[in-house]
Amino acid sequence: MKFIILKHYSQASEWAAKYIRNCIIQFNLPPDKSFSMRLPTGSTALGCNEKLIEYYKNGDLVTTLLCGTTSSSTLISIQRIPHILHGNSADLQAECDAFEQKIKDAGGIELFAGGIGPDGHIAFNEPGSSLVSRICVKTVSMDTMLANARFFDGDLAKVPTMALTVGVGTVMDAREVMILITGAHKTFASNKAIEEGVKRMWTVSAFQQHPCTVFVCDEDATLEPKVKIVKYFKGLMLVHNKLVDPLYSIKEKEIEKNQSSKKPCSD
Repeated sequence: MKFIILKHYSQASEWAAKYIRNCIIQFNLPPDKSFSMRLPTGSTALGCNEKLIEYYKNGDLVTTLLCGTTSSSTLISIQRIPHILHGNSADLQAECDAFEQKIKDAGGIELFAGGIGPDGHIAFNEPGSSLVSRICVKTVSMDTMLANARFFDGDLAKVPTMALTVGVGTVMDAREVMILITGAHKTFASNKAIEEGVKRMWTVSAFQQHPCTVFVCDEDATLEPKVKIVKYFKGLMLVHNKLVDPLYSIKEKEIEKNQSSKKPCSD
């Protein structure tokens, strides 16, 4: 587990975007395969997604599989991502099962990136959810409805009470997991995520047991975790920052590939 601590929200957002970008580049995307990931969603991810849009426009970001719902419609529009869960399907369970199959057909999720709620829920896996669940239909808690009312003109009556969501077990199958936690209102959740044991009432805590989890936080989100733990992980930032060092872009790789193919063969 890596616990990345940046001073401000903007720095945490940029670090997360660079990490996603580098993961895709290091994947060395072949022409017949997609890099499958779940994009970060919600207001926490807006800064990160703005950077991802910038990288996409520069030709450095290619993803074709999205799991879960998102408020980042601009990113979806730009990338023309064809796969999303449809909450208006006639058979919701069949929609969930079909999407699980799409993930398997794509070779699994390389990187799951997401945020959490103040109560530590991931996606719509509210407190008390199963930690081995797959994509499923979930009841949305009142706290989450209130938090999302801003996306529905502030009218609580318009906020859906049910949602299709990626399950905790589905996320645990991803090869890497990155969780964004920013703001003082998330500090108690960050404490539960990294310091205490795995508990169903804090579904984000399940990722303590994932072999490759990266928690990315700003300092406001680290007010609750112990000072000793915060100082320990801050001391590792010289190493962890190397994870987002500049790499060749996908566009640069393509140019280099084309140039090498034009070179005459030698005896």
